[in-house]
Amino acid sequence: MNWQSILQRQQNWTLHNANNLRLTIDEASELYENAPLHELTMAADIRRQKLHPGGQVTYLVDRNVNYTNVCTINCQFCSFYRPPGHKETYTQSFDEISQRITELEEIGGSRILMQGGVNPELEFSWYLELISYLVENHPKIQLDCFSPIEIEGIAEVSGMTTLEVLTQLQAAGLHGLPGGGAEMLVEEVRKDISPKKGNPDNWLRVMQEAQSLGLTTSATNVFGFGETLRQRVEHMSRIRELQDRSINHYDNGFTSFIAWPVQLESNSFGRRNRGQNKHVLGAGPTEYIRHIAVSRLFFDNISSIQASWPTMGLGVAQMALMSGANDAGSTMMEENVVSASGTTKLSASEIELQNTIIRAGFIPVKRDSDYNSLPTEIVAELEKPLAAPMPLQY
Repeated sequence: MNWQSILQRQQNWTLHNANNLRLTIDEASELYENAPLHELTMAADIRRQKLHPGGQVTYLVDRNVNYTNVCTINCQFCSFYRPPGHKETYTQSFDEISQRITELEEIGGSRILMQGGVNPELEFSWYLELISYLVENHPKIQLDCFSPIEIEGIAEVSGMTTLEVLTQLQAAGLHGLPGGGAEMLVEEVRKDISPKKGNPDNWLRVMQEAQSLGLTTSATNVFGFGETLRQRVEHMSRIRELQDRSINHYDNGFTSFIAWPVQLESNSFGRRNRGQNKHVLGAGPTEYIRHIAVSRLFFDNISSIQASWPTMGLGVAQMALMSGANDAGSTMMEENVVSASGTTKLSASEIELQNTIIRAGFIPVKRDSDYNSLPTEIVAELEKPLAAPMPLQY
């Protein structure tokens, strides 16, 4: 089936017939490879409007906290980690983490995303005490912490199962498990870029366990490692399959899909492939927009697609909002992992995110980690007249 007939068929998509019009891996790969960009993004934007009518785009006021950079996994594309014993290692104290959350509370934030490395020096009791301490001192802040590979590391150190670890962390006050560390859920690619992370099934299993407990979860995707376009769609397919199972069994699943290109400027993966970076590896704005559009059409069971401004910039994020994305991400306040590999903009104010959304022709709506709408004061002011009229939403 060619891209024209696939897109024509997708025009009939509704929430009621989604299963009958679900894109196959072959169909999504055809769209990714051959559909003209304007045709593809228009179809994705129409799909967004069906799922999120009213022209609203959500955003989150939160902060990233990277509590430790000690890690034993040694992912080739990561410039943030330091091996145990390195002179540049750090682990933040409870008070240091708490101070960062206090700064978030001062600007009306609602969530922290706290992740670090797989640090074998930290016992399980440290994590439990940390979560309990943060809940006691910041009861209104949602704690979305760690990642599947960190949970596996904690389980190995403690001699527990990952489900037992998650259960006890939840009892201490953990709100959600972010989807970091997915990268590419394709065995061939994963073995090359992060062999110590193990089989993609491990990531999927831990996320399913989190969903079975009712924890808030998100799905991520880092691409541009030299994988094929079909392998990118295969990654999406693994996530979509888990989403089907978790919704059916637990009435809980991924809140969103968040994708961004790998950064190559200052890590061993980029150095290993020097000379290919601009032509084979990574992804530019056009390729990123195609990825967003395909993901919107492919994920009939994940409501929100997020635009990644930290890697692509606010301007490209605006284009993503017109290509299927319905969420502008978060303020972050602080970012140390992706930025270590080459990004330059590490945070965005609420005013910046509102401006970005308004200038793309949408209405900004503040949300929490569960995508519940929060009272939103429009604080943005367009700094100068638009160079062109705001785009009409077809």
